[in-house]
Amino acid sequence: MGERVEASALAAARDPAVRHRLQRCVAVLRRMVDDGWFVGHEDTIGMEIELDLVDPLGRPRLVNDAVLNRLGRADMQHELGQFNVELNIAPRRLSGRVLRDSESAVTEVLDQSRARIEGLGVRMVTVGMLPTLGAEQLTVERISHNPRYELLVRRIRSARHRPFVVSIPDGCEPVEFTTDSVAPDAAATSLQLHLRVPPERFAAYYNAAQTIAGAQVAVAANSPFLLGNCAWQETRITLLEQLLDSRRPREVRAGAPARVRLGDRWIDDPAELFDEVVAEFPPLFPTLEPEDPDVAFESGRVPSLRELRLHNGTVWRWNRAVYDVQAGRPQLRIENRVLPSGPTAVDMVANAAFYYGLVRSIADTDPAVWANMPFAIAERDLHRAARDGLAARLSWRGVEYPVDRLTHEVLLPAAAAGLDAWGVDADDRDRYLGVIEARVRCGRTGAAWQTETVRRLEERGLERVTALHEMTRRYVEHSHNGAPVHEWPVP
Repeated sequence: MGERVEASALAAARDPAVRHRLQRCVAVLRRMVDDGWFVGHEDTIGMEIELDLVDPLGRPRLVNDAVLNRLGRADMQHELGQFNVELNIAPRRLSGRVLRDSESAVTEVLDQSRARIEGLGVRMVTVGMLPTLGAEQLTVERISHNPRYELLVRRIRSARHRPFVVSIPDGCEPVEFTTDSVAPDAAATSLQLHLRVPPERFAAYYNAAQTIAGAQVAVAANSPFLLGNCAWQETRITLLEQLLDSRRPREVRAGAPARVRLGDRWIDDPAELFDEVVAEFPPLFPTLEPEDPDVAFESGRVPSLRELRLHNGTVWRWNRAVYDVQAGRPQLRIENRVLPSGPTAVDMVANAAFYYGLVRSIADTDPAVWANMPFAIAERDLHRAARDGLAARLSWRGVEYPVDRLTHEVLLPAAAAGLDAWGVDADDRDRYLGVIEARVRCGRTGAAWQTETVRRLEERGLERVTALHEMTRRYVEHSHNGAPVHEWPVP
């Protein structure tokens, strides 16, 4: 969820100076774009993978402090819950064997980590939502011991002035509960894909990513169970949209935007996204840094814009614009956040190949796919896909398709062309897009495997709780063996 922040560093939440500083940060960013500061661009990708910690029976283990201390890895850090950690895969050029190299990097880290934490009675698992989680693990007392997360919980609760209510009435099994904090957000673990893009191409890539969000979720769903109930195929989407909603009732009635959403329109340039987060959302972490962004800009120094970066990190768009400074150079990235974690390294890299190929192909298409597409269609399709997975019907150029037909006839050929345009190795292109093709053809995403396995275990007489634990135990074993989920057997 971003960099460390201490409560003592916060300015007064309603201090006009904070709002003014954020506005100045956006103005400086726009001047940097207009004046060509983003030079030396390279097409690079990065991955963040959130993981859960479980015991040999698949039950959550709230020991991320001990795990991180044992591993001592700079590329791993806390996530929201004490049973979560996050792995950051170093950026790579988007060309050649980047996909195979990314899979190897993920597999190597997970294999090495597995061996080192066995003595703690802990295993790592990549799953969009851990099926064995109970309400007792999703409380404020189970938040990670990190000042940022503790502060986030307090600030969102203070902003809302009301309890957190999660209601999912339209899934396979309805889910409804009330909680006193955002702690149940820890149930959701994600695969986040980064794409560095030049400013002049940012809008095209960003709009392309918005266009395909529903298709991404449909073919990669892996989060069907929440508190013992089978809700949506990708329950993460609606859970996070409800839990991280900091609006007060009057703001909801007035139509104020929520902090978690796909968006409300197609964009024309990257600066407008940062301008929007400043104009529409009060800062959860209001800060005033010693660096003056205007002074830095006028002196020719790359400004850090830390206030803006911190504020932007508390608005969780499913595709988020990111400003960063690496090795003294500014860069812009798109952070794709719609995908669940897991089930395996090869599945996640296949999901990445599908995304990167489609984004490039669609951004290069003229006329643009989104040109005559109301943005509300993209938003609707995201939720259709999250609810129904491979059974969803999605829109493409004004025509509705079943997911399997859309994927085979339109999206996979487009993704292949996009990977070719990036210069990705042809064998790797076929290997990873072949995983998507096989997954769709046999109808087995991670979510489909989970729900089918639980159904069959219940038919054999197991109660739901027991079936969930047995399914999760098998999921962990299969994921550690490394075969893609469409090859996993069901009992």
